[in-house]
Amino acid sequence: MNHKSHGLSVTPLQRRTPYGAATVLVLALAAAGCSHVAATPSHSEAAAEPPRAVPVTLSQSPAFAQTGTASIADVVERALPSVVNISLTKVSHGQAGGMPFPFFFGPPDSGERREQGMGSGVIVSSDGYVLTNNHVVSDASEIKVTTYDKREFDATVVGTDPKSDVAVIKLKGSVAGLKPVEFGDSSRLRLGDVVLAIGNPFGVGQTVTMGIVSAKGRADLGIVDYEDFIQTDAAINPGNSGGALVNMQGQLIGVNTAILSRSGGYQGIGFAIPTNMVGPIMEALKKTGHVVRGWLGVGIQDVDAELQSGLKLPVSQGVLISDVRPGAPAARAGLKRGDVVVKIDGRPVTSSGEFRNLVASLGAGRAAALEFYREGKLQTLSVQLGEMPNKDDASGSAPGDKPSAPNSLDGLTLEDLNSDNRRAFEIPSEVQKGVVITRIDPHSSVARSGLRPGDVLLEVNRTPVDNLQKFQDLYSKTKGNVVMLVNRHGSTVFLVVRR
Repeated sequence: MNHKSHGLSVTPLQRRTPYGAATVLVLALAAAGCSHVAATPSHSEAAAEPPRAVPVTLSQSPAFAQTGTASIADVVERALPSVVNISLTKVSHGQAGGMPFPFFFGPPDSGERREQGMGSGVIVSSDGYVLTNNHVVSDASEIKVTTYDKREFDATVVGTDPKSDVAVIKLKGSVAGLKPVEFGDSSRLRLGDVVLAIGNPFGVGQTVTMGIVSAKGRADLGIVDYEDFIQTDAAINPGNSGGALVNMQGQLIGVNTAILSRSGGYQGIGFAIPTNMVGPIMEALKKTGHVVRGWLGVGIQDVDAELQSGLKLPVSQGVLISDVRPGAPAARAGLKRGDVVVKIDGRPVTSSGEFRNLVASLGAGRAAALEFYREGKLQTLSVQLGEMPNKDDASGSAPGDKPSAPNSLDGLTLEDLNSDNRRAFEIPSEVQKGVVITRIDPHSSVARSGLRPGDVLLEVNRTPVDNLQKFQDLYSKTKGNVVMLVNRHGSTVFLVVRR
C-alpha cells in the first residue's frame, strides 16, 4: 500500500521478496496502515537525551593530517560498522489482501503464507540494541541481523511505535565487539549540508550514497501520525528502511524511512526521521517497550491568510485553538477556543504538525509554557501535560441527505437543532445549541468551504448562534467572508466561507 502525495507514491523503504523465489519484487509496507496502537501516545521519555557515544575523532586520519578535513572515506569507515542488515520472515493467514502480485507462498489451501523481507538497522549500544523502522519488523515471526563483520544474530523486538515508525530490536547471544553509532544533533542541520545514507538497498548488501539536506521539517505527508522528516537527495531505495543518515562527522542524524516516487525506486526525494525525534522514542522503547506522549486536549488549525483576516488575528503564523476538550489539561490551565499559540517552551510553532510533535515529545506530567494571542494581546500560561489517551474513534461518514427543509441560504439547507436531526446525524448530546446543516448545494460557494451535512454551526464571526433566525440575521448582515465555528462529530473547527 502506497501513500499518494501530489500524484507521487510515498513508499516505506523495505524490500520484500517471494519466499523461495529468485526474482526480486519490490513492495512497500504501509506505514500509516499500522499507525494505531494502544501505547501510541506520549513521551515520558521526552526528557531523556539521545544517547551519546565516545566522540568521533577523524583528526587522526591520514587524509585529515594532509588536508585539514576528513575525507568521505574516513566518515564511512567510522559509520559503516554501526549499520546492520535485517532479514525477516512473516507468516500471514488468509488471502493476500489484494496485493498487486502473488508474493505469498504456502502449502496448497493451507491458508498460511510466508513472506521474506529485508531492511536495515543501526547499532545504538554495545549490548546489542538496534534501531530500525516499525514497518521493517512489525509482525515478524523471525528476525535475523547481519553485522558489518558478517556475524549473524537472531533478534527479538523490544518495542515499536507505529505512530512515528520507530522500532528497537535486540540481538541475542554474545554481542562482544559491536560498535554503536554516535548520535548527532539533527537540529543543527542546515540546508545544503552533505549527508551519507547507509543501508541495504534491494538486499544487495551494505551501500553508501551521498547527497545533501534538501529540506527540514517535512510533515503532513500521510506516512505516519508524527512527522518531522529530513528530506535528502542521497540515493535511498527499498531495503534502506531503518538505515543510517549520517553527517560529515560520522554521526547519526536521521533514520531513513521513506521515498517519494512514481516508480517505487529512487527519484531524488527521500525522508529520514531526525535523531532529536528518534532519541527519546528509542529510550522509551528500551525502557518500557512503548511510548507515552504528552497531551493537551485541544483541536488545532494552521493560521492562514483567510483565518487571519476573518478573525482579525495579529499574527500570520501560529496554531489556532479550535476546540478545548472539557476537563483536559488545556481546559484546566485556562486555554480557550480562538487562542493562537505561537511558542511552546520558547520554541516557535508555525504549523499544526510542529505543535503536535512538540507537545507529544515533552511527555506526560511535564509543565509546558505556552505563549499565545488572545483578543490581540500576547499572553503566557503554564500547562501540566497529561498522557495522551487511546485515539478516539472519530470515523464515520455523515448520514445521507434529508429531504429539503424550507430554510436555505447561499446553498445551505438549515434546521434548528432538534431530536430528529440529532439522531439522523449522530450529533453528540453535549452539543445543546446551534444550527444544523442538512444539505449543501454542491455547486454553491459554501460547498468549497469544507462544510458538510451534519455540521452544527455554533458561531458566525465569533458571535454565538442559538437558533436559525439568529444565524440568518448575522449571516445576512455580514459583508465579505464569514468565519464560522462548526461542531463536527463532537470536535470544533473554524471554517471560512467566501462570499
